[in-house]
Amino acid sequence: MSSTAVVESVSTPDPDTAPSGKGRHLGIALTVITAAQLMVVLDGTIVNIAMPHIMTDLGFTQENLSWVVTAYTLAFGGLLLLGGRLGDLFGRRKVFMTGVLVFAGASLLGGLAQTEGMLLGARALQGIGAALASPTALALITTTFPAGPARNRAMGVYAAMSGAGAAVGLILGGALTEIDWRWTMFINVPIGLVVAFLAPRFLPESARGTGRIDVPGAILGTGGLVSLVYGLTNAASDSWTSATTLTTLIAGVAMLVAFVVVEMRSTHALMPIRVLADRTRGTSFAVMLIVGAAMFAMFYFLGLYIQQVLGYSPLKSGFAFLPFSFGIVVAAQIASALMTRVDPRWISGVGTLLAATGMFGFAQLDVDSSYATGLLPWITVLAFGLGLVFVPMTLTATAGVASEDSGVASAVLNTMQQVGGALGLATLSTVFANGAKDRGAELGAALQAKAASGALSPEQIRAAQHQIALQAQTFGSSHAYLVAGVMIIVGSLITFGFLNVKHESLSSEGHENVHLA
Repeated sequence: MSSTAVVESVSTPDPDTAPSGKGRHLGIALTVITAAQLMVVLDGTIVNIAMPHIMTDLGFTQENLSWVVTAYTLAFGGLLLLGGRLGDLFGRRKVFMTGVLVFAGASLLGGLAQTEGMLLGARALQGIGAALASPTALALITTTFPAGPARNRAMGVYAAMSGAGAAVGLILGGALTEIDWRWTMFINVPIGLVVAFLAPRFLPESARGTGRIDVPGAILGTGGLVSLVYGLTNAASDSWTSATTLTTLIAGVAMLVAFVVVEMRSTHALMPIRVLADRTRGTSFAVMLIVGAAMFAMFYFLGLYIQQVLGYSPLKSGFAFLPFSFGIVVAAQIASALMTRVDPRWISGVGTLLAATGMFGFAQLDVDSSYATGLLPWITVLAFGLGLVFVPMTLTATAGVASEDSGVASAVLNTMQQVGGALGLATLSTVFANGAKDRGAELGAALQAKAASGALSPEQIRAAQHQIALQAQTFGSSHAYLVAGVMIIVGSLITFGFLNVKHESLSSEGHENVHLA
């Protein structure tokens, strides 16, 4: 899930490219941008519920099935920095439209896929399109909406759309899978074509930047992120000590270290180190990484629990997340309104505390929990907390960044979420697997002793084994939620301690750069 945004003062667009400024045109512009971002965010979750159908239809093995998600995440997260820089250099609207069209074309290929390789290739191509469209969409908000309340309102809508996208994807995924899993791909095609048609009519083009593409940085940065995410993903299914995990993690870290060295010395850096140098921006990046880590894992484990333990159908499982969408939209609008009166530290800080409370609530789930009392309250609390986090963080993450760096700055924030999601899912999957294994072994030993005494019939043994599997899964998930809650508490401490930008600075107009306190 992605929920980043760009905030900086920019020069007035050229008359021939600027929108009229009327509310109707600005409303259409925001619709175009948010529709593209929703399409990108949806694809992070929309196929999750369709997985069993994809596996049966295309002959995936259980081990290879996860690559339907991973291929998209790796391409998206690994190429975000390059996508942001391409927008800065060649025009954000042009790169935005290119990304949207690539995404739509890849979605068509995915829907028509007849083999594993064709689907995985299409998913990777979707990730490339998303990496081009997402950071440039964020940057386009700043060239379309003036600083102050108008931009804050636009960011509120954008962040709400981004934050709710993952849950909406689960609902759509369930509904479309009832028809055919291929519609989880086809749905993107008409959206992409409409967005590409409207973009040149309602979105201004940015000036082309000077310089060249940082090829060594692109190779090292993308390769390092891909290797690191692959290693973290492999650790969840294999182990932290396997040769593949250790090799890819070490290679990923080594390439990222080399990437930093290259960027420090490059005159055309893919990720200018100056973008990371400010304490407020660094805080925003760190908190979004942590929050992304916890949130991605929440969707994964809660989706499994709802379907496998509560026994919900795919469509019903999708609707179970609907309160999450409502909660995050409402909270994002509240946060947007508060941004002109309250410092981001307090809004985001309270949001992280609420989000952590939601995670700790999920840790209390057991096999007999009900949706109304065991899930709904904590889904609502978590959603409201995340909504309060996303808007301030999307505004502060790129506040004060020069106009020529806005695309890459927003790409860094998006990358933090993607890398954080992979890191969180890999780490918490290991916590889950260890907890479930220990609990299953404990209960299994007791069952084996009882079965050996002849006190149970074969039917009773099978029923008991099924119950043990559910209890082990719930036990492992509870441990994962506890760790996720602790992670968000760390993010809360970072927020209160280091996010020192003032709300007056973010609302200022007519300045070349936004001043950070």
